[in-house]
This record gives sequence, C-alpha cells and structure tokens, in this order.
Amino acid sequence: MRRSIATVSLSGALADKLTAAAAAGFDGVELFENDLVTSPMSPEEVRSRAADLGLEIDLYQPFRDFEAVPAGPLARNLRRAEHKFAVMERLGVDRLLVCSSVSPDAVDDDALAAGQLRALAERAAERGIRVAYEALAWGRHVSDYRHAWRIVRMADHPNLGVCLDSFHILAKGSDPYPIETIPAEKIFFLQLADAPALPMDVLYWSRHYRCFPGQGDFDLPAFTAHVLRTGYDGPLSLEVFNDVFRQAASMRTAQDAMRSLIALEEAVDERLDRDTAPVGLSKAPPPVVPTGFAFAELATPDTGDLGGLLTALGFARTGVHAHKPVELWRQNGACILLNTGSPESQDGPVLGAIGLESPDPAASVKRAEALLAPVLPRLRAPEDAPLDAVAAPDGTELFFCRTSHPGHPSWTGDFGQDPRAAGTGEITHIDHVALTQPWHHFDEASLFYRGVLGLRPHESLELPDPYGLMRSRAVSTEDGAVRIALNVAYVGAHDSAVPDVALQHVALASGDIVATVRRLRDAGAAQLAIPDNYYDDLEARYDLGAERHRLLRGLGLLYDRDEHGEFLHFYTATTGRVFLEVVQRLGGYRGYGAPNAPVRLAAQHAHQNGHQASGRSRSS
Repeated sequence: MRRSIATVSLSGALADKLTAAAAAGFDGVELFENDLVTSPMSPEEVRSRAADLGLEIDLYQPFRDFEAVPAGPLARNLRRAEHKFAVMERLGVDRLLVCSSVSPDAVDDDALAAGQLRALAERAAERGIRVAYEALAWGRHVSDYRHAWRIVRMADHPNLGVCLDSFHILAKGSDPYPIETIPAEKIFFLQLADAPALPMDVLYWSRHYRCFPGQGDFDLPAFTAHVLRTGYDGPLSLEVFNDVFRQAASMRTAQDAMRSLIALEEAVDERLDRDTAPVGLSKAPPPVVPTGFAFAELATPDTGDLGGLLTALGFARTGVHAHKPVELWRQNGACILLNTGSPESQDGPVLGAIGLESPDPAASVKRAEALLAPVLPRLRAPEDAPLDAVAAPDGTELFFCRTSHPGHPSWTGDFGQDPRAAGTGEITHIDHVALTQPWHHFDEASLFYRGVLGLRPHESLELPDPYGLMRSRAVSTEDGAVRIALNVAYVGAHDSAVPDVALQHVALASGDIVATVRRLRDAGAAQLAIPDNYYDDLEARYDLGAERHRLLRGLGLLYDRDEHGEFLHFYTATTGRVFLEVVQRLGGYRGYGAPNAPVRLAAQHAHQNGHQASGRSRSS
C-alpha cells in the first residue's frame, strides 16, 4: 500500500517538506492549504516539484464549514469550492477533504447536509474530483464517523465518500468496529495519528498533542485492521499536529514518521493474520530482538576515577584493545569499556555506546537500515572483529554483538588479555541502562527502540524533580534481558543549582547487594548519600522489620516492591555525566525503582551543588 504524510506534520517551507517526505520514502503527501498559500511556488511549480521527487499529491485539505447552511452561505461556499477546484486542477490532485462544519450558520438537518454535499460532489465530478467528508470530533452537528457515513449514503453520489481519521474516531472513544460495514469504494481516504491519553478539550488535544503511530496510547493496529478488512487499498496517510514536530528538523521528523508507519504496518499484519491472510503491508525485514547486553562503553578523558570506582565494585581490568585506547573491565557477565580516544572523551565521562547481544548481527543492521537508522562508519584494523553500529536518536552508538559464539568473530578477541579473567564479586551482568533524551526526541526514541530492536514500551511516567519534572519510559525485551530507561528532564533556569546536565547511568545487577555496598564502602568509594527522611518515610510505608530497616538505613540502600517481588538498589556519586547504580531484584520484580527517583534526583542536585559551593570557596 502507498504511504503518505500531511505537509502540516513537518516543519519548514513547502519545498523543504516535500524534499523531506521524498527522502524518507513516502509515496505521496496531503497538501495542507496553508502550506500552498504561504509558498512562493505556483501550483504548477508545486506539482512539478512533487513529481520530480517521485511524490503524488494525494489530497488537498481542508475545505471547512460547507454543509447544512442557508441559501446565502451556500452560494458563497459553492463559489469558494469552484476556486479550490481550479487550484486542484493546477496541482494535479483529485481528492478534496471536506470537514464537518463548525460554523454557527450550520443547522442540525441531515437531509439538508446531504443535499448540499451532493451538489458539491456534482460540481467536483465535472472536474474529475472526489470529495472526502470527515467528521471532526468537535463538529457542530456531525462529530462521529457513523453520522458522516449516514449523510454520505443519503447524498448517494459516486464522487462523495468518507475520510476516516483515527484521532477523531478514537479520541471520542467511538467503536471502530462498524467501519467494517462501510464499502471500501466509499472510503476515499484514511488519516492516521496517535495521541497520549490526556484529559483535555479535544480540539486543543488534536491541535497540539497528536503523534505518530506507536508514540501514544491509541490502539492503531486494531483501528487500521478494521479499515483494511473493508478492502480499502488507498494510501495510509499520517496527519499529525504537534508543537514539537513543528520545531524539529523536517528531515528527521519525516524519517521518524516513516519508521512509525513501518512498525504500524507490521502490527496490522499481525492483527489481520489472526483471522485472515496478512496483507503484507511492510516489506522491512523483521526485528531481531537482542538477548542481552554485551557491554556499556564510557568515553572518558582518563581512566583514573572510573577505574577506581570499578575496582571498588569488584571489577578487574581484563584487557586493553590491540589498536585503540580502550580498556575492558569485567566482573562475571558484566563488561564495561573505558574509552579515552573517543571524540566524546574530553567531555566525559559519558555513556557513548552500548553493545547488544544479537542472534544475527547482520540481520539487526538490515532491520535498522530499513527503519532509516544511520549505520555508523567504523575505523578498524584488518584483524579487528567486524562490529556494526547504528546511531540511536540521542546519538548513542548501538553495537550488535555475538560474543564468544562458535563460528562468529567476537569483539572480546580484540583485547590483549584473556577477557575470561574477570573480577571477583557479586555483580553478575548489566541490568539496564538509562539514557537522557533531548526533550524533542523523547517520543522518537521510544518508537526507535520499539521499531528497530523490537523492545516493548512500558507506561510513560512523570516524576518530580526539585526543579521541574522528569518524564521516563522504559523499553525492554519480554524476558527483561535488555532494559533501557529513556528519560527527559523538564528543568528550567534556576539559580541554586549547577547548569543542567543530561545524566546517564548504567545499572549493574548484584546477587548480594549488601556485600557489594560493603565492598564499595570498604574501598572508600563515594556513594550517593540518601537523607534520613527517606528511611523514616520508608518505615511508615512498609513494615520490613526493625533489623531490615536498620540495615537499609545504615548502608544507604533504597527499597521498592511490586506484586512480583522486591527491589534493592544504591547509586554511586556522579562522575562527569555518568553514575552507576547497583540493583538486586528479589523474586520477579519488574520495575526500576521509580518511586525512589525523586529522592535520587534531589540527592544528586544536593551533591552537585555542594561540589559547586566547595569549588567557589576554594577559589575565593
């Protein structure tokens, strides 16, 4: 099926929007009237530019406030329509979107609306144009797609059909199942948009908070499957009004849009395959779900502080790369690379790369390329293991590894010593990593990890920070072997804290967190201090027994539980942009200690402010 996107979904001038849509692989665009009105290009030039880029103009929109009006307004509306038809002929587009009226002139009279829409369709037919009637969720008298379909049936003209918009249907909680009763030939256009579940006015919600499929809370695979079961074979078109997208680079937004549409097509195929043969919407190779973390790479100007911290946690330096300034630190199945030669090293420490275990690294790269993730060039010596990487939305490099697998080169072979000579301690593996996203890339990142890697997104949370809010959403494999927490801080200017820094962290799993924290303290390494008030509150919330409460307080351990088990964790002090977390999951605990995040954030602010004040004191 053809893929289309509304020009209103992208930022910039019309010429830039067309270029971005074509570069992302779209087959066509919905041309938003305001984009044409404000463009220096004539309709003929727009038509030629689109054709040169391989794009069709699938729809011209919107035509507002037409139907169910008295004779005077109707005459003016028909005159207006004739002018739009002439523009459409110059553009080479044969579909016009007509929105249900919100005009105070409109009356609640279906027969009148049907008659006037038929008159419009008759005039459109003379020019080879079809009219797609759409029920706006805030329409004055027509706000439901079933109502719009009744009026179209009453009008009974071959050039009049319906436009189905997922937002207008799902935002009102309308049942999409009756869509399957609409004949395919009367569904003239399909517009798709997701949205987060927000309790607000539907018009404001639509104009500011729509997002691409998979970034919100609507069940778009089910909705789209209902439409396709009718036999509809027109474009799948994205129409998204979003303040963030209007400010973002059009090329990047278009790629994100295409990625979302590919993922949606795959999900729809799965829905259709439950009762019919799949329609084969997406031709992208399937995702290769990672099976674990191979390593986390920290770019750092020197290895002194981080090396000391890792040693205190029980890691050992088990190898040095044969050709690069990279050290391998290991403890059981947890591998940390310290890289002093990365372009990011001088600004570090920073979490610059993640190694993911893949059953098929080559297939992982093909999947990433199909979903428009940039494959990163990598300089390597002929004897180095081939290791492909792609860039995540925040710039983090993702390497696809097949560590120590027979018949496949292993990245560990690039290090000079035997990597099996691991440190001794309780840490077993990397539990999860947390990446702070630029605020305008948060939804893109969630969709990226879902679409490219096949990770499952979890509920989006908003957590209090001393200077604002932190939004967080985890993505993971079904078995929890790979967990990634995506964070974005809504923090404004403030005088009492150091400049905002996008912190990242690596969480290490321990089989005995009490022994690990004691090991850390015995080595004199810095642990993030937790206020006593937290432990007073913990005792009020949970009856863990006096001895256990004393243990948690004395060792600076935080605690959480869910219906599956318990969670113990602690944090190290921050170095550069990075800190480490050590966790122990007891039972089947599935979370990340989110209730403790505000405590951690406040403690980190206090720690950083203390360092800043100390620095000012020494310099005065």
